[in-house]
Amino acid sequence: MGPRNDVTPAPSDEERLRAAGFVAAAVAEWEAARPSVSGVLADDCNRHANFWALSKALIATLPSKRKRNAAEAAAAEAILLSARESRERFLKKHAVAVYERLTGSRARLLRLEELVYAAAEAFPGLTPSRADVAAEAKLKQGDKDGAEVDQGIFLAHVLADEACGTHLCHAMLLPRPESAEALKELERKGALDLGPVRLKRHGKAIHLTSHHARFLNAEDEDTLDLTEVAVDAAILDKESTIAVMRGGVVENTKYRGRHVFGAGINLTRLYRGEIPFLWFLKRDMGYVHKLFRGVASPDALPDDVAGVATEKPWVAAVDAFAIGGHCQLLLVADYVLAASDAYMTLPARKEGIIPGFANLRLPRFVGDRIARQAIQYERRLPCDSVEGRMICDEIVAPDAMTEVIGRVVEGLTNAGAVSMVGNRRALRIGQESLDTFRRYASAYARDQAYCHFSPALVANLERHWNAAQRKV
Repeated sequence: MGPRNDVTPAPSDEERLRAAGFVAAAVAEWEAARPSVSGVLADDCNRHANFWALSKALIATLPSKRKRNAAEAAAAEAILLSARESRERFLKKHAVAVYERLTGSRARLLRLEELVYAAAEAFPGLTPSRADVAAEAKLKQGDKDGAEVDQGIFLAHVLADEACGTHLCHAMLLPRPESAEALKELERKGALDLGPVRLKRHGKAIHLTSHHARFLNAEDEDTLDLTEVAVDAAILDKESTIAVMRGGVVENTKYRGRHVFGAGINLTRLYRGEIPFLWFLKRDMGYVHKLFRGVASPDALPDDVAGVATEKPWVAAVDAFAIGGHCQLLLVADYVLAASDAYMTLPARKEGIIPGFANLRLPRFVGDRIARQAIQYERRLPCDSVEGRMICDEIVAPDAMTEVIGRVVEGLTNAGAVSMVGNRRALRIGQESLDTFRRYASAYARDQAYCHFSPALVANLERHWNAAQRKV
């Protein structure tokens, strides 16, 4: 006699929905509407839009996420998963056609935050509308169903295509519209105060300093767009040949009166649902990518071989610590100065998210094993250590940072700006082509979307950050 099979088969979607109290007619209508992909865009749009609308309507009849019982939660999960799987199938066939329609056959360069909402209007249900996202934005992270996951699915498919993905990368490397006025002010005054981020010229260098003092210079919705504007202005400033990034003096009791490079993402606001999913892609495809590759123009592809961008070398000056996203910035800097008592960490494991593009970049600094330990097991890297010096170029006494910055700027610029930019570009060709960046961004878009709305993220923040008890 063979082994017994006592495994109970998983309930079907129809059984889950009926267990949650949905009437048979509504369940039957939803099941009958499941679309296949014919390959004809207009037909597929109509059938899929109908299924997505029915799925959304069923979710709307359930209690809010926090108030659902086990059966209702299982039904919601089944509906959301089915709708997302149908979007994956639709986009596998039609992502290029969708992107071409939204951009006028790539005649228009749309930033990703414009693109996802253009998609919502032109292809109802494919991505959430502004109203859908605004409604969930009022909720804590753990109370959201994750409408923005569909933005990640859509962007993953766009970025997966070489032509469309490169076009989107190009759009994200253009200066922000508000950067032109910021640059004019910088040219007039030699300084620019945007609140949480400031620029000031010091001789050949333009200094970018973060001033989010209450939060140890952490990044959030208050800082992101302004930082990108500042980066645009710093790179396009014709009176400077090199840029320096440093954290300002903070208010925290432990570090009061000291410069702090930065604490990464603002975890309190992340827990409270105040960091939208697009924040991650806007950051890494926006200002962080500009630090690495420069600012593009509409008529020039920002590829190191086929095109060109306007760029400057960047010096990162690390006081106290570079945590999470701020550690990621060191991986795109041309020269890293670090105080002897400073350290670096990538606590993504304790947050339940992917640490930006660190998975792509960190191994080329410290090797695969140390990179895995830092990312997957939160290995702390003191700057003044063997491993730390693989990332940091120079270790200085904490009270000597300002003086040494001046010396480094002089040392890096005395050979001329042309050779500095040429060497940056030559190094990038072997390290991280635009195509490699695009392909990573495609995987990151989908995976980070699911991480961002995973129950594990909320549990991790409560366990490791005591997020439920913290105040903004």
